[in-house]
Amino acid sequence: MRAVSIHDKNSIERFLRKNVYLHLYGIGDLDDFLWPYTVWFGCDGGSDFGAVATLYTRGSVPTLLAFSEQTEPMQELLESVMHLLPGPLHAHLSPGLESLFGEDYEIEPHGEHYKMALQGEAAVASLNCTEVEQLRTAHLDELLKFYEQSYPGNWFDPRMLETNQYFGIREGRRLVSVAGVHVYSPEYRVAALGNIATLPSCRGNGYATKVTAKVCQSLAKDVAHIGLNVKTDNRAAISCYRRLGFEVVASFGEFTFKRK
Repeated sequence: MRAVSIHDKNSIERFLRKNVYLHLYGIGDLDDFLWPYTVWFGCDGGSDFGAVATLYTRGSVPTLLAFSEQTEPMQELLESVMHLLPGPLHAHLSPGLESLFGEDYEIEPHGEHYKMALQGEAAVASLNCTEVEQLRTAHLDELLKFYEQSYPGNWFDPRMLETNQYFGIREGRRLVSVAGVHVYSPEYRVAALGNIATLPSCRGNGYATKVTAKVCQSLAKDVAHIGLNVKTDNRAAISCYRRLGFEVVASFGEFTFKRK
């Protein structure tokens, strides 16, 4: 096999659709809203790709997404393109792939994560979310302050507010819980939830469940596949997502790599 740079959306989508929830972010990145910030690599096996990896370049540090059910093709791909990758670099990798970077990079792990997929919508649809409000671009300053208090170090792209898929709950006039999306594509019928947080002093009241359900209710109008990423040790969040109908479909590691 040989590594190639891919530019054809149709061929990329055809490969990624083989396992929608494993590649949910990648499918969403095909949308014109995110496509300009992506670089795609494929391990060409002739009639099809053996593996596909995405380099998402928006933000100060690019993020590499490399997920595969078969380890060998992805190993071959990453070894072939290693010299093209920047440093520093964030990476989301199927288990074991991080070892390939040890010779060229210093590796800082950020823990094991689950990919979860919404497998049934009954619980989401039945939840009363009347107290949840939609957040728009006019709420940006308020949201930034909220995330500083509730989720320090959280990666939040303000441009995602343009999707109108951010929702929050207030106590009085103060935002206390928010949920939104990292990826949203009506064209490709996929969405990945993200930026879900509650102020520490307001946790335990079921707010995260309600704001997450409201996002899912909104997305269900034009999206067929909804997923999210969560750290495996975040038991409270995982319990919340399970109650809403999410199930674990894969695991991966998150890392920061710095060139030696």
